Amino acid sequence: MISIRPSLPEDGERALEIWACAVDATHDFLSAEDRLAIGAEVADFLPETPMTLAVDASDRALGFMIVDDGSVEALFVDAACHGQGVGKALIEHATRVLGARRLEVNEQNAGARGFYRRMGFREIGRKELDSQGRPYPLIVMELRT
Repeated sequence: MISIRPSLPEDGERALEIWACAVDATHDFLSAEDRLAIGAEVADFLPETPMTLAVDASDRALGFMIVDDGSVEALFVDAACHGQGVGKALIEHATRVLGARRLEVNEQNAGARGFYRRMGFREIGRKELDSQGRPYPLIVMELRT
């Protein structure tokens, strides 16, 4: 059973673990240098950032998301839990409870793009660079109405 709850300060380290294993499983397009640099940037802010967690019956975090101003800014699921409904539970909470309607996803992450399409999002634009100015194009998606 998956439950959704806000993060607590003690969830920061687990969120970093989830981020790292999810990225390593799905972002094979990152250069080794960029993976390390991005990991250091994420470690600087993620543990202190308010998040929404998907947790199991023992309250162990399986995935997390960050939603800000109607946009899913991040969604990562422990690679061991891919395909088990964790991402679906998070995105449904984001859209139904938190009012999220937009997101950006790496163009090279075909699995995530397909997931968001199945969840009702459509591609509405493209950015050549990621939010740090790196050459990893982003696809802008919006929830279909």
